[in-house]
Amino acid sequence: MSQTTTSTTTRSLARVIPSTETLEGGGFLVRRPVPARGLEQVDPFLLLDEMGPMDHAPGTAAGAPDHPHKGFEVITYLLEGEMEHRDSHGNHGVLRAGDAQYMVGGSGLVHSEMPTEEFQRSGGRRHGFQIWVNLSRADKALAPRYKDVTAAQIPLAHPAAGVEARVVSGDLFGVHGPVHPLTPWTYVDARLEPGARIEQPVPAGWTATIYVVAGVGRIGAREVRRGDYAVFADDGPTIALENAGETPLQALLLCARPIGEPMVRYGPFVMNTADEIRQAFTDYQAGRFGEIAPELAK
Repeated sequence: MSQTTTSTTTRSLARVIPSTETLEGGGFLVRRPVPARGLEQVDPFLLLDEMGPMDHAPGTAAGAPDHPHKGFEVITYLLEGEMEHRDSHGNHGVLRAGDAQYMVGGSGLVHSEMPTEEFQRSGGRRHGFQIWVNLSRADKALAPRYKDVTAAQIPLAHPAAGVEARVVSGDLFGVHGPVHPLTPWTYVDARLEPGARIEQPVPAGWTATIYVVAGVGRIGAREVRRGDYAVFADDGPTIALENAGETPLQALLLCARPIGEPMVRYGPFVMNTADEIRQAFTDYQAGRFGEIAPELAK
């Protein structure tokens, strides 16, 4: 995606979706704007979970034990705490503050996301994000993939005065994100000082969204606050966000090319038809997704 620094027309705001709180896995807090009642996706974004922030006393941190995924890809991005990944394809990795993890569910796998032994023993604050993005029918048949990305591998850009942008995925602001997803999408963690403004180019036809993590922002005449998920109209070459508060603003800028295919989801399976969902359950129950090896399932 080419970079532009100014624009005659920024996209207008189509809607703002507030997040709701729920408990996931073994009981960890998430804030979730998508999916919501009456809203299955913001194509191709299937799920946006803000994990925490949540303080855990020693011995109380929960996670998500062995569970399947099929038909979509995931980026997990951690701001604080530690998480450990294990899966049925033999992958194992630990996420620490600032790290990211990319996983393709593709044709199906089983994985777990748990606090590390050290984090479970000591406790602490955990805060991060997990985003699911749909795959095309052809890509749903691909074998699962996995990649760990350390904080040091995520480039930092300064696209405007008072703005820092960590580019997890995509080519923006003169830097290249280390994650290269199957469905083209950009993932930027932006920090804006009071009065600062960021403007990001978006290809025509792409879905463009912003999730507010902290602070108060302004999109056009509309204020957006913590937990708001802003969805833009497809009516301009860029999106823009301004810090309208007196404290730093943090937001995720998430833009992607829509899939534009029929989508049926049930729990951890996302396919094109109900018959494919039933087949996914059959395959999982028959053990065709594999299982986490005993030496990894600690």
